[in-house]
Amino acid sequence: MGKTILEVNNLTTKYITRFGEDVYAVDGVSLTIEEGKSLGIAGESGCGKSTLALSLMGYYFPPLHYTSGDIIVDGQNITNLKPDAIRKSILGNEIAYIPQAAMNALNPTRKIIRFIEDVILAHDPKRPKKDIHDLARKRFEELGLPASVLDRHAVELSGGMKQRTVIAISTILSPKVLIADEPSSALDVTSQKMVIKMLRNLMDKGYIKSMIFITHELPLLYNVTDDIMVMYAGQIVEKGTAKEMVFTPTHPYSKGLMGSIIVPEAGTRETKLTAIPGTPPNLKKPPAGCRFAERCKYVTSECKVNSVGLREFEDGRSYRCIIEVEKLREEYK
Repeated sequence: MGKTILEVNNLTTKYITRFGEDVYAVDGVSLTIEEGKSLGIAGESGCGKSTLALSLMGYYFPPLHYTSGDIIVDGQNITNLKPDAIRKSILGNEIAYIPQAAMNALNPTRKIIRFIEDVILAHDPKRPKKDIHDLARKRFEELGLPASVLDRHAVELSGGMKQRTVIAISTILSPKVLIADEPSSALDVTSQKMVIKMLRNLMDKGYIKSMIFITHELPLLYNVTDDIMVMYAGQIVEKGTAKEMVFTPTHPYSKGLMGSIIVPEAGTRETKLTAIPGTPPNLKKPPAGCRFAERCKYVTSECKVNSVGLREFEDGRSYRCIIEVEKLREEYK
């Protein structure tokens, strides 16, 4: 096993509505990422993926609030740090974040090099601008971006180019963990391929030590990450290797995700697309039992009463379900 870069233990965070109601969008999540590894997080819209991404940085803005749990980055528990310390020493240096719709985040009145100057000078105010410009040119060229982009404005770049530029800016300080929240969404297939290639280059060249890739498209993660975990209603319902999760998902919700997406990978079953019935539960008042019970074809009376934690397989996989694995996997035999 490699060195652990990120360890999250029983993390719970919530939104507080203007009426004072608690919405636990991340509820008891645990995960571990080793150096050189990438983790995919999949699930439908509203399952808590993006909230988890924000929570992992340890930097909270209302209405999002930290409740409990540990976030340990390279041996340091960042939940014990004050916001100013997190902003100065953790964000950018230890953890970098690429938000959804990142290509629309660039101020159209500023040149790209100015964003890089801002990022580096915020952490190293005395660094000469010549060194910053030299680093920016070298990094952009190594990642397949022409150095001329640095002197352009965002409006002069295509959507795919803007997305890759944001990734380069976000990782200019070589963080240990990169959290990419749907970085290939809203892009054409060619641009998606270039973004994925760039993320791989960042890993291969050692500019980032580990990566979390978030998407609602589970099959996409097969070509990007080593392992995948699936979220539903704020909880992790299954974990496994990318190959296992795409070709032999176990949890009913994971199977539902795969069944609702056209998968081009060789070896996948040629079946008709199926929809997951119903809607996710209201997280203001989550059900007492399994949160997927009302939408699950395997549901029993016990499912609606008793909740269950992640159950471990002998092969290292895990799932959150009271139904035995043999029954859940029967259609893949």
